[in-house]
Amino acid sequence: MVQRRKKVCRVCHQGLEFDYKKPEVLRQFMNRRGKILSRRITHLCAKHQRKLALEINRARKLALLPYEVNP
Repeated sequence: MVQRRKKVCRVCHQGLEFDYKKPEVLRQFMNRRGKILSRRITHLCAKHQRKLALEINRARKLALLPYEVNP
């Protein structure tokens, strides 16, 4: 039988902080086209995924991050 590793939230485990003033940190959780990656891919808990989306949207409104990147 194969044992699966327990998924651990990267923010809870490493103590990362999301802030709209740091777009380089937020870009790690976006794909090349500018979309927010899902929880399944980012390995974040629901609480931190909501916080991430909120901070990305704040950064987008202040033009620190793009809404969409054209290829």
